[in-house]
Amino acid sequence: MPLRMSPAPAPALRSLLDALGSPAAGITGAPRPDLPLPIHEIARVGQRQGPPSTRLTGWRFLLRDRPPGAADGAGDAQAVVVGAAEVMMSAEGWSFAHFREGPYVSSTERAMEQAGALPLPYQPRLLSVPELYMLTLWLHGDADADPAEGSPAASDLLIPLAPAPPGIAAHQPHRVDALLPLLTHRLVASSSPLLGTAV
Repeated sequence: MPLRMSPAPAPALRSLLDALGSPAAGITGAPRPDLPLPIHEIARVGQRQGPPSTRLTGWRFLLRDRPPGAADGAGDAQAVVVGAAEVMMSAEGWSFAHFREGPYVSSTERAMEQAGALPLPYQPRLLSVPELYMLTLWLHGDADADPAEGSPAASDLLIPLAPAPPGIAAHQPHRVDALLPLLTHRLVASSSPLLGTAV
């Protein structure tokens, strides 16, 4: 079933387009933003009662471009993901943060394809767990919710992106109520002086 994509705030998209058009960016080709995803950061993952607390920290866009040598007139049919870009909230409002490359880019595209094949409608978001250096695709069950608000519900799905922390399978959908206890265990283990601090 198609995912319910949420439009990014207009100032956020505008700041990204300005960055893409700037000669200082050093961008080759003509990438265009696609698949805007709100980025939420999780806090109090180890609390025992109630849903985890999250806050919106920015928006990430995948960037698509036609590869060199693509046939003229092919339009978007041959466009491929060439990177990602993030826009963050600052004191002045939405502002461009940085371009990204690396495994999380292709992993995000793969997870979105996985999510699009699921039978229920979801609103896709990104959920970051900074203490574990972990990023997941968060499939929110309230597909029409405000993308800037809300916490993960027990029945929401999380798809860990690769690379995932040891012991957590990347690209394996997990219900929130099944994955959070595992994350809590990982956080406790990482903070134990007897077990070291590596995650």
